[in-house]
Amino acid sequence: MFSQLADYHVHTPLCHHATGWPIEFARRAVELNLGELGFAEHNPMAEYFDDWRMLREDLPRYREEVDKARAAFPQLPIRIGLECDFIAGREAWIEELSSLAEWDFLIGSVHYLPEGWEVDHPKYVGRHAGHAEEIWASYWRVYEQGIRSGLFDFVAHPDLPKKFGFRPGGDLRRFYEPVIAALAETGTPFEINTAGWRKDCAEQYPSREFLELARAADVPLLINSDSHAVEELTAGFAEAVALARDAGYTQTARFKQRKISYVPLP
Repeated sequence: MFSQLADYHVHTPLCHHATGWPIEFARRAVELNLGELGFAEHNPMAEYFDDWRMLREDLPRYREEVDKARAAFPQLPIRIGLECDFIAGREAWIEELSSLAEWDFLIGSVHYLPEGWEVDHPKYVGRHAGHAEEIWASYWRVYEQGIRSGLFDFVAHPDLPKKFGFRPGGDLRRFYEPVIAALAETGTPFEINTAGWRKDCAEQYPSREFLELARAADVPLLINSDSHAVEELTAGFAEAVALARDAGYTQTARFKQRKISYVPLP
């Protein structure tokens, strides 16, 4: 099964909240017979921004550590990219980052809202309890902007605000449908991110309803673990494949040098 899959959303200690260097992940990927492995460290900012992302001066080391893994396990295709926070007004920095290395992919994600706080940070969990509608509305607006920016090869954990288990009432398609339209119109894939099963929401990102709507709109997908430790590599992949197939998906995307291709789902 794993030989037909890639895991492109993998972090390293350079983000200051993960363990396992690329060579360790590569060793485990070979043991799992994984088809491809990809690293997606949290993008550096032009200046110090927060304490959970790679620093700008660590970019050379990031590339070096991935190259070490490639040299040690030449039989394994290893890709390198960045998980990039979309923040309106900072698009030029993402464009600059895109030219600093031969990336295989840039992943778009949203962690910061215009209101000035992090949507998935535990220190803000109290706000989710009473303001889920406001949070979701803001998040999905920014998420759509990120998709339409054209900066990213695919987007990460679409419904991240449910991380702590809070959702607004009513039909959530009011949030999903504009984003799925943006994905379809731009040809941008999204990921099934299995890390949600390891969070309070105990559900993959995105929800099954989002997945079914995306399939109906012919939006491509990938399956990723969002690993922050070696033991999380490919976690939940069997369940994610079953979910994708049940929604009608038959293939998954691959990336190399920012070019997309497709392989059948196992």
